[in-house]
Amino acid sequence: MPLGLIALALGAFGIGLTEFVIMGLLPEVAADFAVTEATAGWLISGYALSVVVGALVLTAATTRLPRKPVLLALIVLFIIGNALTALAPDYGIAMTGRIIAALCHGAFFGIGSVVASDLVAPEKKAGAIAIMFTGLTAANVFGVPFGTFLGQQFGWRSTFAVIAGVGVVAFIGIAALVPALPRPAAHVRLRSELAAFRSGQVWLSLLVTILAYGGMFGAFTYIAYTLTEVSGFASSAVPWLLVLFGVGLVIGNGLGGRLADRSIDRTLVIFVAALAVILVAFALLAASSVATVVLLFLMGGFGFGTVPALQSRIMRYAGQAPTLASGANIGAFNVGNALGAWAGGVGIAAGLGYTSPIWIGAAITIAALGVTILAATRARRQRAAAADEDDQLAAAAPRWGSTQPARGK
Repeated sequence: MPLGLIALALGAFGIGLTEFVIMGLLPEVAADFAVTEATAGWLISGYALSVVVGALVLTAATTRLPRKPVLLALIVLFIIGNALTALAPDYGIAMTGRIIAALCHGAFFGIGSVVASDLVAPEKKAGAIAIMFTGLTAANVFGVPFGTFLGQQFGWRSTFAVIAGVGVVAFIGIAALVPALPRPAAHVRLRSELAAFRSGQVWLSLLVTILAYGGMFGAFTYIAYTLTEVSGFASSAVPWLLVLFGVGLVIGNGLGGRLADRSIDRTLVIFVAALAVILVAFALLAASSVATVVLLFLMGGFGFGTVPALQSRIMRYAGQAPTLASGANIGAFNVGNALGAWAGGVGIAAGLGYTSPIWIGAAITIAALGVTILAATRARRQRAAAADEDDQLAAAAPRWGSTQPARGK
C-alpha cells in the first residue's frame, strides 16, 4: 500500500472529526450559546453547505495547480477554522469558524480521491478511495467518542482546540508522505472539467449521493437526543455508543470498497436498500436499548458502506475530467448532510419527537433507493446499446483480406 494513502487518510481523519464530533456535543453547544436544538443544528447544516461552496469553487480554482501544495494549503485553512471555533465568544463567531473549516473539506476529499486513485492500479481504485475514507471512519471510531468525552468533561471548546492540533499533525503527515505529484496535464482546463457535467449519469450520481447520505444524517444529526430521551441512555454513555456506530463505519467502508471494485451499482442498490430497512426498524424500536445498540451499528455500516461506490461512480462517468466532478460529489455528500440535519430539525421543531429525524431519514433513503435503481437501469441500457452499436459497426466493416468470388465464364 502506498504511504501516500496513509497521509491522505490522516488528513481525512482531521476533517472527519471536525464534521462529526459536534453531533455528540450539540446539547452542550446549544446550552453554552443559549440557543435551541434546531438553531445549534445549523452549525452542522451551515458547515455542510459551506463544504459545497468550497468543493466547487476551490476545486475549480486549483484544477491546474500541483496537487500536493493545494492539499497542504487546504489543511492550513482547516487549522484556522477550528482554532476560531474553539475561541468563539458567541454563536456567530462559532459559525464563522465552522464555515472557514468547511471550505477546505470538499476540495480536500475531491482532489484527494483523484490522488488516491492515481497511486494504485486501475482495478484497485475504489479500494484506494476506501483507504483514504478510512480516516473518516477512524474519526468516528476513535475521534468522535473521545472528542465527545473531552467536551463533556472540559467543555466543548477543548475538543475543537484538540482538532486544530490534529490539523497540524495532518499537515506534517501530508508533507512527509504524499509524493511530489506532477502538475495536472496542460489540457486539463476548467472547461474540460465542466464537460463532465454533460453526462446524465453524473447528475444521477450526485442525486443518489445527496439522498443516500441525507437519509443517514437525517437520523444521525440528533442522535444524542434520541439516545438519551428515547432509548433511555445516560449522556455519559453517548461517547461509547458512538464508538459502536464508528465500528460499523469501519466495517461498512472496507466491505463497500471491496464490493464496489466488483460492481458499483449492485453494491449501491444492496446497501441503500438495507439502510432504508434499518432506519425504519430503528424508528420503530428506538425505545429498546438492545435494539438501539444493534441498529446503531448497522446504520453506520450500511450508511457509510455506500461512500466508496458513490465516489467511484461519479469518477467513472466523469471520464477524463474527474477532479471537479469528484469535488462536486463531496459537495453532494454535504448537501445531503445539510438536508438531513434540516429535515430532522423540522421534525423536532414541529413537536414530532426525537424519533422523527429517523423516520424522515428513512423516507429520504427510500427516495435514494428509487434513484439508485433508475441510474443503474439507465446505465445498463446505455452499455447494452453501445455494445449493439459496436456489433453493428463490426458487422458492417469491410473484412480485410477477403476476396470476391470468381465469376464463371
